[in-house]
Amino acid sequence: MVPGGPRRGRENGSMTTTRSPAGPGLLTEADAEKLRGLRRMKALATGLLVAVAVVYALATWAEHRGAGAWAGYVAAAAEAGMVGALADWFAVSALFRHPLGLPIPHTAIIPAKKDQLGQSLGDFVGENFLAEDVVRDKLRSVGLARRLGAWLSRPENADRVTAELATAVRGGLRVLRDNDVQAVLAETITRKAETQEISPGVGRLLERTVQDDGHRRFVDLVCAQAHDWLVKHRDTVLSAVEGGAPGWTPRFVDRRVGDRVYRELLRFVTEMRDSPEHPARGALDRFLTDFAHKLQHDEETRARVERLKSDFVARPEVQELIASAWGNLRAMILTAAEDERSALRRRARAAILGIGTRLASDEVLRAKLDGWVADATVHVVSGYRAEITSLISDTVASWDARTTSRKIELHIGRDLQFIRLNGTIIGSLAGLAIHAVTTAAGG
Repeated sequence: MVPGGPRRGRENGSMTTTRSPAGPGLLTEADAEKLRGLRRMKALATGLLVAVAVVYALATWAEHRGAGAWAGYVAAAAEAGMVGALADWFAVSALFRHPLGLPIPHTAIIPAKKDQLGQSLGDFVGENFLAEDVVRDKLRSVGLARRLGAWLSRPENADRVTAELATAVRGGLRVLRDNDVQAVLAETITRKAETQEISPGVGRLLERTVQDDGHRRFVDLVCAQAHDWLVKHRDTVLSAVEGGAPGWTPRFVDRRVGDRVYRELLRFVTEMRDSPEHPARGALDRFLTDFAHKLQHDEETRARVERLKSDFVARPEVQELIASAWGNLRAMILTAAEDERSALRRRARAAILGIGTRLASDEVLRAKLDGWVADATVHVVSGYRAEITSLISDTVASWDARTTSRKIELHIGRDLQFIRLNGTIIGSLAGLAIHAVTTAAGG
């Protein structure tokens, strides 16, 4: 019994096998069919050898009994056929095992040279299939970009790709743990906020805004809202003024003072709202311009802004807001990915169709994509050629020698039996021709 090799079951005549720890694996049903074919061919080749041996014995007996010259011709042909059959049987058997179990030199070649064969196979693949020129020529002949463009430009294929992408997105989002993502997101944003100084950027933005009068709409809005508030909350202003007056002043005096303050405030806000050239607006412009300059160039102001930024980011409410953003984003993406009519999937489908159309019509883009694919493939092949070829040689080296020999014999042994058949036939013809020539020369 070959270790790890096939074992024929008694019940149904099928192949039952055990996995060798270092072998190439189980013999499959296809291997079992190959084994039956190999046995039939072996029986045929052996039967032909037995047949010519019987013919040789009968022809020799007939020749000795004076049957005539024909017996010598038949005996010579049969004898040469036996020699050819035996020689080819030895040659074929020597590939896989020691013939008759005898340790004859240079036999059992495959089991003995298994590792060298694996190494040679790996080198052959590396030199003839993984060479840079071979890879580039093959990719160029395939026309990957052209085929991809033609395929993606079909609506049904775009729908399929979109659906597969949506499935992949849903699967990826469901695999991710929300707590881990939220922690990473919060840490990343916090670290970025701490390391990135915002004062100069805010200062430049404020400076450009003031120069372009971009702040005027905001000032207009504030003035309008302040005016409306004063109109609606006159009693509130009067109460505030009266509440701040000394206790010894008469109430009618406090009332008149409050009313005067209210009217002045309303007049001031109204004038500021209605007059773009109001002095207060100019003062505000100068204040904002000065503040923008300090944000960019004053170290003390910049330090204060950075402290405020750090305190703001570190607040629990802000951290919770950052963490909750992931949950909202995840839910939004999942909902869009599951809905075939969502804007996200429609845009993804349109983008895929657009890419396919461009690839099908734009030769320059196809050339770029083919070049990128070729460069990437060559980079991988060149960088990992040794690992790829070693995968072949190491795998073969890990196989059990006898089981490997048996597997190879199952795949090519049936064809090798034709060598035995041909050896028998050719040997017989050669023996007949030699005997004929010899007889003619001697006669």
